[in-house]
Amino acid sequence: MNSPTRKTEFTTGDHPLSVTHEVMNQPRPLENYNLYEQDTALREAVLREGAGHACEDLSRFGTWAGKAETIELGQQANANKPTFRTHDRYGHRIDEVTFHPSYHELMRVALENGLHSTPWTAPGQGAHVARAAKYYMHSQVEAAHCCPVTMTFAAIPSLRNQPDLAKVWSPKVLTNAYDSRNVPDSEKTAVTIGMAMTEKQGGSDVRANTTRAHALGPEGPGQAYELVGHKWFVSAPMCDAFLVLAQTQRGLSCFLMPRWRPDGSKNPWQVQQLKNKMGNVANASSEVEIRGALAWMVGEEGRGVRTIIDMVAMTRFDCMIGSAAGMRQAVAQATHHCHHRSAFGARLSEQPLMQNVLADLIIENEAALAYTMRVARAMDNQNNEHERLLARLATPVGKYWICKRTPNHAYEAMECIGGSGVMEDCIMPRLLRESPVNAIWEGSGNVQCLDTLRALQKEPETLDAFFKEAGEAKGADRRFDQHLAQLQHDFADISDFQYRARNLVDRMALALQGSLLLRYGDKDVADAFCASRLQNNGGMNYGNLPSGTNPTAIIKRGTPVVG
Repeated sequence: MNSPTRKTEFTTGDHPLSVTHEVMNQPRPLENYNLYEQDTALREAVLREGAGHACEDLSRFGTWAGKAETIELGQQANANKPTFRTHDRYGHRIDEVTFHPSYHELMRVALENGLHSTPWTAPGQGAHVARAAKYYMHSQVEAAHCCPVTMTFAAIPSLRNQPDLAKVWSPKVLTNAYDSRNVPDSEKTAVTIGMAMTEKQGGSDVRANTTRAHALGPEGPGQAYELVGHKWFVSAPMCDAFLVLAQTQRGLSCFLMPRWRPDGSKNPWQVQQLKNKMGNVANASSEVEIRGALAWMVGEEGRGVRTIIDMVAMTRFDCMIGSAAGMRQAVAQATHHCHHRSAFGARLSEQPLMQNVLADLIIENEAALAYTMRVARAMDNQNNEHERLLARLATPVGKYWICKRTPNHAYEAMECIGGSGVMEDCIMPRLLRESPVNAIWEGSGNVQCLDTLRALQKEPETLDAFFKEAGEAKGADRRFDQHLAQLQHDFADISDFQYRARNLVDRMALALQGSLLLRYGDKDVADAFCASRLQNNGGMNYGNLPSGTNPTAIIKRGTPVVG
């Protein structure tokens, strides 16, 4: 039986009738661009904060981070979650997490480029700044795998509390290489370090931990113990060793627990399951039981929190970098889309209301970056008392504020893109799912506010350092001067600081961000920041810049140009 002739096979002019439309008014993918060269605020911050010597290396890294092939690594690492096996085919307990090859490639690049090591192996002017800039670009590609990179980086200050252990472990920790094999550390030249602090009954209240440490011989720092208990949240269980908190007769102490024992046998700590997370999915997080695992005490007995807090301070700093980086990638995606798409007769980025939103998003990102890179410079100069005090207070304040601002920023950028921004083949859903992680991990918002209070009580001079730093911008803007004066007035009595903590910490963050932008930032960005954050209600939704600001210049500054 013959089929009837299809009328749509006929043509009208040069076009087959079966061709429904031509794809137009869609932006090309944001790829094959240099994340360093196309980020004006980042380049300015690197030079300003003392890492100009690293510009060539950062430009090279920016080229890698913007390649289409690199961006695809991030997509694949998140599309293929890690899987877990308790035993091998012969019944041996192995506790092995398997990752997609893209995850391992991202880890390799991170560690070979020293994202875990350079401030320790080559300290000096701009070391933390340069490392932060590289981490800022790397986490825009994929944020989840940065967790083990951060923990390995952050472990060094805590390990140095126990010189004999540091002598053995630090050389392998600081090696710029990646070895993912599930084998004893004695067979490796490069290792990664994780940490295991929280338990079911305590969460952030680690002093409620019940895991016990039993001495195998002499007691005290550097000695061997067996640990018995559980940990409710262990990120990156494939690390080669972990800093763990456990109770001794003298209180909560810090221990280094390897994945394998020195004789090559498996250390008896067992992964119960991987966490089923809404975000951060490329990284494995787990629950573990510790059944007499060998570990060595790090630092003074009963002072475990004090020992591990050196690590936590570093991880909190990286949370600031990661959240600021998430903002930058969201800004890049939104501005790129709006620059190449038109609606209602005009390019989106040229329409006044969208300009207000885009410029506001850029301001938030630039303020977060300026704050983060200033803390990086303070970390590079810890022998200077002002810088040490500033870093102590600015870190919990910045971790609280920058990480807290990121989720709504990600959502608003997604809305700029519209319906296609919700699709899973776009990076925006991943940025949105990732956005709350840094605010919750390494101490939630309330914990950061309480740590701010702890710093003020233990070292009141930290507040003097903070206001001295912020005060460097006095006289540059009337709105800033009023904000700073009122904040200083409200610190005259902090008897009810806990109740008012969020309000005060919010305003501290805004004061330092405003000061930095006024002193060093783009004049249009600084003016719009003061107008929207310090004068008007900064808690409003994005897109509330008042009249008189210059969104066109701000958008031009923040939009990556893809050749």
